Amino acid sequence: MSAPKTLYFDHNATTPVDPRVLEVMLPYFMEQFGNSMSLNYSFGWQAESAVETARRQVSQALGCEPKEITFTSGATEANNWAIEGICEMIRADEGPGARIHLLVSPVEHKSVLQSAERAVRVFGAELEYIPVNAHGQVVVSELEKRIQPHTRLVSVMWVNNEIGSINPILEIARLCHDKKVYLHSDATQALGKIPVDLQNVPVDLLSFSAHKLSGPKGVGFLFLRSKSPKVALPAMMCGGGHERGLRSGTLNVPGIVGLGKAVEIARLEGEAEQSRLRALRDFMWNQLHASFPQARLNGHPTERSPNNLNITFKGTRVPAALKGLAVSRGSACHSGGTSTSHVLSALGLSESEAGQTLRITLGRTTTDADVLEAVGLLKSQIQTSSTPAPTASL
Repeated sequence: MSAPKTLYFDHNATTPVDPRVLEVMLPYFMEQFGNSMSLNYSFGWQAESAVETARRQVSQALGCEPKEITFTSGATEANNWAIEGICEMIRADEGPGARIHLLVSPVEHKSVLQSAERAVRVFGAELEYIPVNAHGQVVVSELEKRIQPHTRLVSVMWVNNEIGSINPILEIARLCHDKKVYLHSDATQALGKIPVDLQNVPVDLLSFSAHKLSGPKGVGFLFLRSKSPKVALPAMMCGGGHERGLRSGTLNVPGIVGLGKAVEIARLEGEAEQSRLRALRDFMWNQLHASFPQARLNGHPTERSPNNLNITFKGTRVPAALKGLAVSRGSACHSGGTSTSHVLSALGLSESEAGQTLRITLGRTTTDADVLEAVGLLKSQIQTSSTPAPTASL
């Protein structure tokens, strides 16, 4: 007897690999298994060529140079490297007495927040959080007030992973550029969902993970601008000279090939897919709001990712687990915990309200029928607070 079907609505946590992505990856596990640094024979040449093709696919999508892309294990590594690497670079250039002031959005992914906190301990950096508005977006005027002569790095995510709000990255980037401050942006939830154009948006460092865009897990990249300004981070790992000496270690060739293909598909099909998801998302919200009129949408109502709904079902009891439906109560990296999401806390939600909040995220595999069925499941299981919620098995 087959297990009951579970509808997947947590695409901001991870996504199923696109069959076209898997197809191009498979040869690099067996037939073309070479090490991209083994350049004395065809196996190595094939692997190196595949890696450079993926680098060009990414750079074409972003509007940057291939040499500005360094492959990593994902955005967490890239975020850590970006923040701590800037601090190490400044220390190396100016000596141990250099003052380093960091400005970070308080609603960033934990890999940014904890890396910034580590920079305080390791490099003696001064960390300050940038105020956000009621939608979780950075307020540019407030950021400008906080930039000091020794401010070296601003870190603001392009799209929030929990509430879907899009930050005014162009305005932030122009401000940082004028003030000669490096800008790092975690674009993990932006690439493939909204336009990301590094020719016109002067972000200096940008992070990404493939598994958020129908690519494989365990691979991502860090963009480092090569001029105006040149970002010359110290090596992430040493030994072997891989990735132009910036990140040694045998490259994950199948993963990189998959990343490149996933980004290419998003570049070619992104606009149509974004429109489809936006229409499905809006239909789902309208259906749920009609049934739960006290429900509140967290994040900006229009300046948001096309696939994201973050809803507080006020005046209800939301089961600890929803039968037949995979959704998240917070960001994917701490959804197993019991603490209130730091993003929702920054928006002013109480612990009780956070317990009534679901993040529902759609993806490439989400169909109209899935949305209708998911709405029915939510209506049947979320009860008003005066009615005991149904018990859900884990």
